[in-house]
Amino acid sequence: MKLEAIINQPVIETERFDLRPLRRSDMGLIEHYAGDERVARMTTSIPHPLPPGSIEAFVTRAMAEDRDEDVWAMDATKDGGPELIGVISLKRLDRNQSEVGYWVAPLYWNTGIASLAVEALVQANPLENATMFASVFQDNPASARVLTHCGFQYLGDAESFSVARDANVPTWTYSKKL
Repeated sequence: MKLEAIINQPVIETERFDLRPLRRSDMGLIEHYAGDERVARMTTSIPHPLPPGSIEAFVTRAMAEDRDEDVWAMDATKDGGPELIGVISLKRLDRNQSEVGYWVAPLYWNTGIASLAVEALVQANPLENATMFASVFQDNPASARVLTHCGFQYLGDAESFSVARDANVPTWTYSKKL
């Protein structure tokens, strides 16, 4: 029997779901949802179509001791839902800062899940950051509303490369002092 490594990353509880470290058993649902072009196109890093092994590599990186990004599954089992309805992460930056990234399975869009997850992560502040940043594609105003709802302030326009779109895409950048 092979046991999974214990990740030095907290579980963050909300009323509707928990944010917990990824585990290998999440790979199937991550692949199912991240393989949806609607999800991939709203991220910088998810390719579409997904190449073989990409989700396994993602989960392996998320579970590594020397990772530079903490990744949590949005686990809805406490509310009778699936083990994974989305993913949220904090990527470590310099000067006690991090960048928030998230995606939610399309079935759960417009249900408040993303706002609740970002709010819980900000309140827990597991990396004890002074500032958190986030950026969203300008053609995704729902994600922009999530950030402003959670107290993030608009910083300005930029652009980021989207692997799924194979193009630079205009973004809005936000920050939150903690």
